[in-house]
Amino acid sequence: MRLIQFTGEDGQRAVGAVVDSNTIDQLGDIETIYQLAQQAIEKGEALETLATSLLSDTRLDYQKIIDDKRLLAPIDHPQATQLMVAGTGLTHLGSADTRAAMHAQNSASAEEDLTDTMKMFKMGVEGGKPAAGETGVQPEWFYKGDGDSIAAPEATLESPSFALDAGEEPEIAGIYINDADGNPRRIGFALGNELSDHVTERQNYLYLAHSKLRPCAIGPELLLGELPEHIEGVSRIVRDGEILWEKSFLSGEKNMSHTVTNLEAHHFKYAGFCRPGHVHVHFFGTATLSFGDGIEPREGDRFEIEAELFGRPLRNPLKIVERKIPAVKPL
Repeated sequence: MRLIQFTGEDGQRAVGAVVDSNTIDQLGDIETIYQLAQQAIEKGEALETLATSLLSDTRLDYQKIIDDKRLLAPIDHPQATQLMVAGTGLTHLGSADTRAAMHAQNSASAEEDLTDTMKMFKMGVEGGKPAAGETGVQPEWFYKGDGDSIAAPEATLESPSFALDAGEEPEIAGIYINDADGNPRRIGFALGNELSDHVTERQNYLYLAHSKLRPCAIGPELLLGELPEHIEGVSRIVRDGEILWEKSFLSGEKNMSHTVTNLEAHHFKYAGFCRPGHVHVHFFGTATLSFGDGIEPREGDRFEIEAELFGRPLRNPLKIVERKIPAVKPL
């Protein structure tokens, strides 16, 4: 089952189940997926079971919701500061393609010659898929923002004027909510565009934290249940109505150096990330970047990320917004 969040023609928020690419069945008595997840926890029901029981007879035109700009991100929180967006890098086998030659010519005896990036990738390949019940090597981790950093599907992705780059990163994101005891519960998965400033990161790897503090987008559809081991998708950039760049990408654990369980364990091992009622959006990493092909996105370009498993594509135009750096004044 796949769910979306949207605003009805009456202005009220709603949740719908995707019937097909043109049709949505609205859920009754539910306004948000956050509310749906809370009810599933309280009732001890599987999310899909509860959602199915709430299906109404109201059938809606999916395209009209999009055309009317009423589509919302598939998760949010009533208080944006209680939603954390974070992620992990160097988790996909394809993410090391550009470093393959260096990787091949460095042997275990020349470990000191490996870059920190390759050392991290190598650690993941060797220890990112532990046996059941065990914890594997920890991945690279970064913080991206709170709930206000998430743009809705079809809405603009706003890159600050001080950024040196605004490049797409097609990824899958896990969506989570902590129950009343602080135990993380996975709601589902969504396509994501983890927009990053690759030029800033390239200056010095220690700038990675800065490069990730950019907006992102997820959706439009939330996939319930388990994530398949093999996922194929396409990422593209459209400029002036023409495809500027397009490339396929792979995800799922068969194409990753870490298991999803291992990535989850290393995120939620921190007590501060297990506060009751808080929501987490966690990007699992990418293997495909237009930046690696020398593409420089500019204002007006539209990012499109799609995979059949997730239904409709995630589309967002890029906008550069003026950001004046505030001066700090003493009290």
